Amino acid sequence: MQFDIENKIIRLCAEGMEMEGKGDPEKAKSLFLHAWDESSTDFEKFTSAHYVARHQSSVKDKLKWDETALSYALKLADESVKEVLPSLYLNIGKCFEDMNDPENALKHYRAAESYTSYLPDDGYGNMIKMGVQNGIQRVSRTE
Repeated sequence: MQFDIENKIIRLCAEGMEMEGKGDPEKAKSLFLHAWDESSTDFEKFTSAHYVARHQSSVKDKLKWDETALSYALKLADESVKEVLPSLYLNIGKCFEDMNDPENALKHYRAAESYTSYLPDDGYGNMIKMGVQNGIQRVSRTE
């Protein structure tokens, strides 16, 4: 996906990621929430919700934000959105796994797996693919 650094929401999220890197999660969370509040398009809402999810204190709240990010991503008509779907479904699957709901976890891990062919063949893509496979293995053992 193309992320235009001239976009105010993308800039706020980039600043938030910088604050994460500097070890200031509260400032990062504030920037991500500000990005969410200022978002006006489905793309901006998907992007900011994805980052807000990372800073939730409960699995239930993280799931809510991850599902919000996914719902806005699925509204995008851009084919390149398929590159981010594995990560979004992986995050949701992990939330369900953490809430001891292996059936929903597996459903979302399988959804993530169905989009892994759209991932880049690099460290990021391989990390997501491994996360999906590990999640499937973990919840499949509990069934």
